[in-house]
Amino acid sequence: MIVVIATTLGGGGGNGSSGGGSTPAGKAQQGHGEVHTPKSYVVENGDTLTSIAHKTGVPVAGILKLNPGIDPQILISGEKLKLR
Repeated sequence: MIVVIATTLGGGGGNGSSGGGSTPAGKAQQGHGEVHTPKSYVVENGDTLTSIAHKTGVPVAGILKLNPGIDPQILISGEKLKLR
């Protein structure tokens, strides 16, 4: 799991080409100002930080920064994560 997170952090912080699906959408949302990031996200069965980042447009690093008490390897269903 740590390798997946490290890979996501590297891809998300780079030039954006490796995160092609979510990065352009996030930029488009910011440019239009119509779609905003929800304040929180409730973890569902099978969720990973990477999947949550893709669903919400918030980078894994941002989720970790806003939720310092979570264990990225063990996400609990029903757990509420801050997104902004």
